[in-house]
Amino acid sequence: MKNKRTTMLDVARLAGVSYQTVSRVLNTHPNVAPETRDRVLRIIDEMKYRPNQAARSLAARRSQSLAVITYTMQHYGPTQMIANIDRFVREAGYDLIVVHVDPLSSASMDAAVDRILRWSADGVLMIAPIKNAYYLQLVDEFANTPLIQIDIAPGSATPSVIVDQREGSRLMTQLLLDSGHRRICEISGPLDWFGAMARHQGMRDALGAIEPVASIAGDWTAESGYSAMTALLNRQDLAFTALVIGNDQMALGAMSALRERGLHVPDDISIGGYDDIPEAAYFSPALTTVRQDFSELARQGVTYLIDLIEESGRARGQQVIAPQLIQRQSIRILR
Repeated sequence: MKNKRTTMLDVARLAGVSYQTVSRVLNTHPNVAPETRDRVLRIIDEMKYRPNQAARSLAARRSQSLAVITYTMQHYGPTQMIANIDRFVREAGYDLIVVHVDPLSSASMDAAVDRILRWSADGVLMIAPIKNAYYLQLVDEFANTPLIQIDIAPGSATPSVIVDQREGSRLMTQLLLDSGHRRICEISGPLDWFGAMARHQGMRDALGAIEPVASIAGDWTAESGYSAMTALLNRQDLAFTALVIGNDQMALGAMSALRERGLHVPDDISIGGYDDIPEAAYFSPALTTVRQDFSELARQGVTYLIDLIEESGRARGQQVIAPQLIQRQSIRILR
């Protein structure tokens, strides 16, 4: 089998520097510390790295900018993705163009394409959490531009990076089952979001033949969690001991609704959230939840994109990051 060619990113990783620093060393740029230059040159020699001249020629015409397309900055997840993407893009020596789109507007999508092409971005990261035909059109528009999708449907063969939302929800639901709970309700996120559907499916994976007592969809906000919890409590026919909730903000709203009815978490109702927002550890009680590593999601997305920019055709399909179950005080073990 043909050996994999050493790339500039391989050199950068081993030397502990950015891709841009390796490029500066190769182009004899003066603004590189002597010890850094020596280390990079030593790694280049040890790895027998030979720069691709065509790629170097192309690199000379690059804008050194990347674009990220996002649907919303109103929710915790997308906000964390953008903040971490910005950090890793800048560490890699690129500038970042942030483009907001309305997924229900073709005009908004066209404007996004025009802006990115006007800036001559070297590559594009697209946060596409909702099933939408316009997003597919965007992918087609950038057919000749390196593109990585983030937070899309699991199982996609396209170059993408996701967190395994389904597994995270399965872990949370299994914890409730292992704690003795069998009458479980769900407050999901909006089910046109890939993440919300994956979390719903993960809950069903764990429950198996057990049917959830009831399932209501919220919109990720604390207000919708409050409203959904109120609706569940108003149904006299329901009896449940636990809830799987699609994110921590909705869990916060649900907990507020329970307190208003004189019910306590976890003594009366156990709750599991999702995301592990910074405030989750300070809820009363502290919230058991699922942590998504947004820093790793961004790092892998940016690295993957730069790989494609440097050496077109190295797409590796979808990269999947494992979530982490965080156990605190909001789940009661039934005796």
